[in-house]
Amino acid sequence: MSGTGTRLSRQELARLVARDIAPGSYVNLGIGQPTMVADYLTAEQHVTLHTENGMLGMGPQAHGDRIDDELINAGKIPVTELPGASYFHHADSFAMMRGGHLDVCVLGAFQVSASGDLANWSTGAPDAIPAVGGAMDLAIGAKEVFVMMSLFARDGTAKLVPECTYPVTGLGCVTRVYTDCGVFHILEQDGARRLKLVEPYGLSADQIQDQLEVELSA
Repeated sequence: MSGTGTRLSRQELARLVARDIAPGSYVNLGIGQPTMVADYLTAEQHVTLHTENGMLGMGPQAHGDRIDDELINAGKIPVTELPGASYFHHADSFAMMRGGHLDVCVLGAFQVSASGDLANWSTGAPDAIPAVGGAMDLAIGAKEVFVMMSLFARDGTAKLVPECTYPVTGLGCVTRVYTDCGVFHILEQDGARRLKLVEPYGLSADQIQDQLEVELSA
């Protein structure tokens, strides 16, 4: 398997994630980079977006005169509403998350382990956010967890790791990882969860493997 083109931009990554969301899904997009996925979902997919602050039927980010300061997602970004959108109490929103009613959530991450453990809320830095928030509920409550992140941190270390060294958000919850260098699936094989590279970008499969401590599945 050889590398394809160049490394993906954030916009290209968001387009890939949107492509892979099954028609008719109920989906939560996490704060930050995952919110870009909303801009690439098509009407034909009939995807319903959920926000943990209490909305179903969220549309793409609002711009210009479409901005309503009272209509925001969980990351406080102005958004649009689609026909049939509904609003509800924060507690009801979390009940949807915890009750297994979401098909997919898309989250950012600091680290993902080879077995699908997720660390995405703290690096232990002094200025880190004080608590895990709703990420824990999404990671465990959604039927599938897609992660969007760069494959390497600013210091060059890989974010795909044998075991998470940062505080863990959820254990064995991640099913797919979308990075600038490749798309990875976490699959059940021989009673264990294993990481498989399915689409490399900018680097060959061998180059990616050489920079990871994780053994990729064939």
